Amino acid sequence: METRSLWEHTLTFFPQFLAALKDRASADATVAVVGASDGKFVLPLAAAGYRVVAIERDPVALYGGEVILPGDTHAHAVGLIDRLKLEGFNDRVQVVAEDFLQAELLGSQCDAVWTSCSWHYSANHNRPLLDFVARMQSLVRVGGLFGAEFMMPVEQRHYLIEHYTSPEALSSHFTTDWQVLLMLRTDEFTEQAHVGQLHSHTPAWALSWQHAPLSSRNRNRRRGL
Repeated sequence: METRSLWEHTLTFFPQFLAALKDRASADATVAVVGASDGKFVLPLAAAGYRVVAIERDPVALYGGEVILPGDTHAHAVGLIDRLKLEGFNDRVQVVAEDFLQAELLGSQCDAVWTSCSWHYSANHNRPLLDFVARMQSLVRVGGLFGAEFMMPVEQRHYLIEHYTSPEALSSHFTTDWQVLLMLRTDEFTEQAHVGQLHSHTPAWALSWQHAPLSSRNRNRRRGL
């Protein structure tokens, strides 16, 4: 690709999810990316031939702007909108520039939903984790895929915030007819400084992805429908 994401070198389990998507979804499947940022996951999905619904509300991530990089270096970030134009993916990606919990999302479902660390930002802590998980589940078609990578608690303050969770705790938000395909986790590790986190830090990451039930009956019952 001609452009690069500011998050290009940060840890991700996305390659494993992409492999599962290729095994389990059609070549022209529609994938929603919740917390699309500047396109770290959106552009590879579009390049692989998928149709993408990119959901993001941060104006710098969407439209570009000045950012501070490690070393107190100032730079201009290319936003998602311009990256899509430069890479020629406008026709494959629908950008939803709204709050995820309030956005009108076509009233339709997708073959897969992917999110990376979207719910543990402090701005989201005033809303229950279940609100995010349930909304993402509702976007997944019968038989589709839901994949999420997220930060587990490391510091003492994290244990007081449900948004720093574990694969087991996350699975408790799913009915038993959702099939767990894979759970991965890291030990604590040192991650180098990057945009938004200007010093080296010690996170622990996890991945959980689920296969949606073949019937929507149980999901509807859980939501009181």
